[in-house]
Order: sequence, then structure tokens, then C-alpha cells
Amino acid sequence: MTTMARLLPHPILSPTLTGLWLLLVNSITPGQIVLGLLLGWMIPLLTQRFWPEVVTIHKPFTLLRYIGILLWDIIMANFTVARLILGDLDRLKPVFIQLPLSVTSDLAISLLANSITLTPGTVSARLSEDRRYLLIHALNEADPDTLIATIKQRYERPLQEIFEQC
Repeated sequence: MTTMARLLPHPILSPTLTGLWLLLVNSITPGQIVLGLLLGWMIPLLTQRFWPEVVTIHKPFTLLRYIGILLWDIIMANFTVARLILGDLDRLKPVFIQLPLSVTSDLAISLLANSITLTPGTVSARLSEDRRYLLIHALNEADPDTLIATIKQRYERPLQEIFEQC
């Protein structure tokens, strides 16, 4: 491991934590910026031994696009779920589906499961013991195959490109 990698073990996480700190304190005074930089540097450094694998981002622009798609989907799903809840509840068609996984890394599986859960109307319920299927509950889905295809296209494929060697 190089000296740079030892001193800055997560180069993407550090500026993210700094930005998050500045958003939390709602201030960009020099003191808060310095404190944010210290937190962004110290937290990854002190928690380095707890990270099971080194995170490598193979396609950073795909990551940015993924974040945009996820945020858009979360916003739109909020409106959809609100409309469903305020409508006739007897018309809901809740289902459990098994999503066959193509991603293999712990980080990609975890981000996929969290992305699904963050999107209102769907919840990741369980990862199979062989890590090949993810059980998902959908609040209202008439066509489970379409939901599987959508999740694979919008979330799983980009995560695979971002975090796994193709």
C-alpha cells in the first residue's frame, strides 16, 4: 500500500464526508470547512480496518449518472406511493419477487439492496444464502418481470460497471 493510500484510504468518501458536514452545519465559514476536512480525512482513516474490501470505482461518470437516476426515481416513487395510499387500497397488488443477482461484490449488493429500499414502494427483504437472489417486496406491481428488468437495467447494471471489473 502506498503512502498516499494509507493517508487517504477512501479518496471519494473524504470529500463526500466534508460536503455532508458542511450541509449538516449549514455553514461555509473557514472553521467549518477545516473541521469538515478533518472529519473527512480522519473518519475513513480511523475506520479503515473495518472496511472489508478496497473500494475501486471503475467508471466515475457512471456513478454520477447512477446517483442522478436514483434521486429521480426516489422523487417520482414518492409521488406514486402517495397516490396509491390516498387511492383505493383494495386495488393494491403487493408482491414478493426474487431478483437474480449479477453483481457479486459485497459493496455492489449492499448498494443495490439499499437503492431498492430507498425507493418508496419497494423493500429489499432478504439476500439468499448463496447470494444469488435478492427477495424484494413491492407495494403494487402487476408485472413482476417488468420490475425485475427495470431494477436490473436502472440499478444493477450501472453498479456492476462502477464497482466490478467487466
